[in-house]
Amino acid sequence: MTEETSTVAIARLVGDRAIVWNPEQGMPLYKKGYFGQPVGIRKPKSSVFDKPLELSLLECAYLTKTGRTQVLDSKDNHVLTLDEILELGLGTSEDFKDRFLVYSQLRELGYIVRPGLKFGTDFAVYEKGPGLDHAPFLVHVIPQKVGVVPLDIVRAGRLATSVRKRFIIATVKDNGEIAHYSFAWHRP
Repeated sequence: MTEETSTVAIARLVGDRAIVWNPEQGMPLYKKGYFGQPVGIRKPKSSVFDKPLELSLLECAYLTKTGRTQVLDSKDNHVLTLDEILELGLGTSEDFKDRFLVYSQLRELGYIVRPGLKFGTDFAVYEKGPGLDHAPFLVHVIPQKVGVVPLDIVRAGRLATSVRKRFIIATVKDNGEIAHYSFAWHRP
């Protein structure tokens, strides 16, 4: 095992995010999966930087689950468990757990998962990584109990076509299974 993979990054919770203050711990996370965002660097050109790394709660939960990060509570410095991070996430969004399950599945399948906010969806999913290829997929998580509104399908299809990406709706079933629905825009 290399030093790079054996080091557990220490992140400190700051609101609904966590910061890996030590760049030597943050760089491997970014390099080996494009986790987080180096503070103050909008579009990093390299995985080498001398800035702290900002992680979302989803990333914190996944990296905690995989043993690559320990997240310290900013109030009392205790190491947060996965359940505690998920509980914090539920405080920010009631569908956080569903998004975490979909995010985890995509990561475990080897995809690079980045925020899809600029596309109006949950995730932009890459095969290689930002700057190396374009995200071929946009994934939107819709809780099963909410259901899909037809206007959302039309909107998603038009967006995906305009940016040349496949739009996927993911939903977590009651039994924990994740269903994916893919939409391709067709012109008659």
